[in-house]
Amino acid sequence: MEEPAGDAMAAALRAAKRALRGELRQRLRALGPAEKQRQSRLLGLKVIGHPKYQESKRIAIFLSMPDEVQTEEIIKDIFKQGKECFIPRYKPQSNHMDMLKLSSAEDISSLALTSWNILQPGDDDSTREEALAGGGLDLIFMPGLGFDKKGNRLGRGKGYYDTYLERCMKHPSGKPYTIALAFREQVCESVPVTENDVPVDEILYEDS
Repeated sequence: MEEPAGDAMAAALRAAKRALRGELRQRLRALGPAEKQRQSRLLGLKVIGHPKYQESKRIAIFLSMPDEVQTEEIIKDIFKQGKECFIPRYKPQSNHMDMLKLSSAEDISSLALTSWNILQPGDDDSTREEALAGGGLDLIFMPGLGFDKKGNRLGRGKGYYDTYLERCMKHPSGKPYTIALAFREQVCESVPVTENDVPVDEILYEDS
């Protein structure tokens, strides 16, 4: 019995995403720490001068893993400018993520490391405001493995940001502006996507 065309396409798409993830992980492994730092610093300056960043009050940003653009300087600036800063708490074994409020840049050192090596607030941390329980978000900085110039994003395959953006759409303040932070090595000719993949509004990288 032949596979229905839809199933075959879905399987081909999954395979294409898997192959591209492998290639991007290799490219990232080849990037030295000094080069990552150089591009991260440059992107930090682009962000701080960005009109959308300047007008946003409530901002969600990821705490970087070693193969991601380093966000520490941006986080310090968010507090310096008196904006509100929210960071992800991922629920393992699901695609659920919350954006919880940080009280200061130093607050990061009080967070626990998860099994994925990501710092995030603990499950028992009920004192932090979840962004959508309050005034929503104006801007989300998005991580990802790869991006194309049309705004298509290849995540790590769990769907955390896509499902969170769906929740944002239901919030009275509406969908926040999304900016992906990428090393130039993460920008691809084209990224395979399904209709559930939410494109980002803008990709910031060295040559953008």
